[in-house]
This record gives sequence, C-alpha cells and structure tokens, in this order.
Amino acid sequence: MAQFPTSVVAAGGLVGGYAAARWTGKRPLGGVVLAAAGTLAAREWHRRTSPTTTALLGAAYIAAFAGSHPLAKRIGAWPAVFTAAAAMAATTYATADRLPAEA
Repeated sequence: MAQFPTSVVAAGGLVGGYAAARWTGKRPLGGVVLAAAGTLAAREWHRRTSPTTTALLGAAYIAAFAGSHPLAKRIGAWPAVFTAAAAMAATTYATADRLPAEA
C-alpha cells in the first residue's frame, strides 16, 4: 500500500472543513469534512506510529481546530485557518510523514 502525506490530509481537513462550512452556510457539513479528514489521517498515523503518537496527533488536530477560533478574532478567519493548518502540517510531517515506510 502506497503511503500518502498525512500532513496534507490533516491540513486539508482544517481548510476544507472551514471552507465547506463557510461557503454552504452549513456548519455540520464543515464538521463532516473535518472529521473525515481527521479519521483518514488518524488511521494512517496508527499504522505508521505508536498509539501514543497517534493520540497526540489527534489531540493536536483538535487543538488546531479549536485554537483557530480565538485566533480568528485577532487576525481574521482565513489567516487563522491557514495558520492552524500550517502548524498541523508541520507537526504531522515531523512526527509521522518523515518516518521510513514499513515493508
């Protein structure tokens, strides 16, 4: 099975979730996008890393989502979402994506 960059999936989930909620006016749809990307990434994190790392990355994903809300009040919604997504992508890349593929 080919590996895919979970950093892109996690960041895309944050950006895509916000975009879906914003453009459709349906916040639950944004939540579905956010949850689907998080689930996909978490399944791959679990395959590649330890359960502890998977749990920490899952917590970081939720923290990035939650942290973007107060940050949006300071710098605006889209900049906050992109900042949270970039932080999540960097964290995920450093902890899960740089690891060598298992044979």
